[in-house]
Amino acid sequence: MTTFTVWAPRAERVRLLAAGAQRAMTRDDGGWWRAEVPEAGPGTDYAYLLDDDDTPLPDPQSHRQPAGVHGPSRVYDHSAFGWTDRAWTGRQLPGAVLYELHIGTFTGEGTFDAAIDRLDHLVDLGVDLVEVLPVNAFNGEHNWGYDGVCWYAPHEPYGGPDGFKRLVDACHRRGLGVVLDVVYNHFGPSGAYPPRFAPYLAQGSNTWGRSINLDGPDSDQVRRYVIDNALMWLRDYHVDALRLDAVHALTDHRAVHLLEELTAEVEALSAHLGRTLSLIAESDLNDPRLITPREAGGYGLHAQWDDDVHHALHALLTGERQGYYADFGTLECLSGVLREAYFHAGTWSEFRGRTHGRPIDPHRTAGHRFVAYLQNHDQIGNRAAGDRISALVPESLLRVGATLLLTGPFTPMLFMGEEWAASTPWQFFTSHPEPELASAVASGRRREFAEHGWPDADVPDPQDPATFARSKLDWAELDRPGHREMLAFYRRLIALRKAWPDLSDPRLDRIRVHHGDRYLTIRRGSIVVLANFADQHRRIGLDDWPRDVLLATEPGLVLIRSAVELPPQSAAVIRC
Repeated sequence: MTTFTVWAPRAERVRLLAAGAQRAMTRDDGGWWRAEVPEAGPGTDYAYLLDDDDTPLPDPQSHRQPAGVHGPSRVYDHSAFGWTDRAWTGRQLPGAVLYELHIGTFTGEGTFDAAIDRLDHLVDLGVDLVEVLPVNAFNGEHNWGYDGVCWYAPHEPYGGPDGFKRLVDACHRRGLGVVLDVVYNHFGPSGAYPPRFAPYLAQGSNTWGRSINLDGPDSDQVRRYVIDNALMWLRDYHVDALRLDAVHALTDHRAVHLLEELTAEVEALSAHLGRTLSLIAESDLNDPRLITPREAGGYGLHAQWDDDVHHALHALLTGERQGYYADFGTLECLSGVLREAYFHAGTWSEFRGRTHGRPIDPHRTAGHRFVAYLQNHDQIGNRAAGDRISALVPESLLRVGATLLLTGPFTPMLFMGEEWAASTPWQFFTSHPEPELASAVASGRRREFAEHGWPDADVPDPQDPATFARSKLDWAELDRPGHREMLAFYRRLIALRKAWPDLSDPRLDRIRVHHGDRYLTIRRGSIVVLANFADQHRRIGLDDWPRDVLLATEPGLVLIRSAVELPPQSAAVIRC
């Protein structure tokens, strides 16, 4: 017996196609339509017909779409999967190292099961949490995943719902937590059928399309749709955390913001399940309210991505100043970010042409609430050629950047392949079956990059299968010169972070940062991190006599009583 339910408050009638028959559904006062089908068990395909239209539509809350986003939905039983992680209690963000990956390009096969075969590499690296780019179903075979339309159904070419569960279960067996990217600010451009059923969309738009209806008429049920989806991933797929995409694009003028409501429900679920659950926001607002506890009047999210850390490191290491990098690139900037998380904190932004952000209180806000990175999918994939920072700077400076990231006070995150300086790019790729949409996406991409000074010749066609193929990791690089040594360096650096409590201490008010002529020092308890960005030696004075050299990125470091002489473009971690 399966009870089918669908919310269609403005439909005059709804019919169900299931088990080879068409059935009329019954409406209640809330606009929900129901029908019971005794012979329809798990594996039954079904679809809905609205009013007098005989076009079969997939369920807006479908848990499986085996024939793609335009095909029928399939009844799926979450209780049937054989989990082996009953003793799993979760992974907290404080002290953790994150690793971001995209299922379609992490391996040559591009599936959940293929990703399982590479998990031991992440364990050996020292990773604690695996952050997976969106896996909800989208139209076409391959895509970044941020244009999903079936929010409740894992993408079938990746391995569908059971495949994703096998991946999460395998991660937990190895002690790895799982963070899942979710997108609640828009539906993708192809196969978005929920708005045919109900007012899921608002009148306004954002960068990616029509906004989600979070505060207009009938928005109570839309908010429930979002929150139930988040709870599903955490409860039914055993995911440990969610990364909420571009929350600044969630338009909500209610007294209780959707994010605060979501936090409260996730906290209740965490209490019930007895394991740690976390919410991580992506936001460009530099607004501490996101990560301020609800008890103090904030939204209560556990962390947020911190682009200012990335921009400060990237601009300083590469010398790039185009676009939003115009505001960054000095040692003063990096010093401020390391102490206070935000660079723009109620201060002038040249890129925006206005003041931006609000300061945090470093005495009350812990550094682990900010996810920091030298690279991520956006900062690589949204470059015209999808080139990594390892293609832009010498290996010596790459090691300096990694050292500052992994010895810093924030929650560090690596992007797949970063640990061995992968030579493969990560480009913007799509596989839209509709020729007009494919053409519009490609031309829009070229226009966007032209505004940043990249000519058409530098912008790969996102629809070209070669663009997708180029973006896949080449795991054979692990054993090649240069890559092999970089991997060993990252392993050593992460092990160092985990071995010394001072390096995982998230208290921002205990950090002391000093910068001079092309060099920087960071005092973290008994440990001092030094970085020389110049192409000449630098002698850097210390407050104490150095006792041990825990790590040096280049040979030639010299200890001179209460000073250290650093080789050009190098970093060191010293115990005093």
